[in-house]
Amino acid sequence: MTDLNQEEIGARIREVRGAMTQKDFADLLGVGRTSVVRYEAGERMPDAIFITRINVALGIDPIWLLTGQRTAQSAVSLAPDEAALLDNYRNSPPAGRDALKATSAALAQSPCVPRKKAG
Repeated sequence: MTDLNQEEIGARIREVRGAMTQKDFADLLGVGRTSVVRYEAGERMPDAIFITRINVALGIDPIWLLTGQRTAQSAVSLAPDEAALLDNYRNSPPAGRDALKATSAALAQSPCVPRKKAG
């Protein structure tokens, strides 16, 4: 059995949060910002509610979050920005979903044109 290391768990939570603020991340998961701060600092072990919410909201594998070990589920987990896009799609009305699909398809087909530096 793998020992659970609070500091390593905190580092994985920071990794999942990415560029999101701690407040926005806490709001997304329905927890207090102070809890996120303590989890990330390794001062407190995330509880079952937090682990469940991060799994449901962002697709984060609880085994990976707690141990760092990848499983079949974690191999297909979404990055936070991907999960946010999926959540936006799932929470949109049908017309919004159609618009998101059309926009996504158009962006995927457009060539990437690098911008010239000013100066």
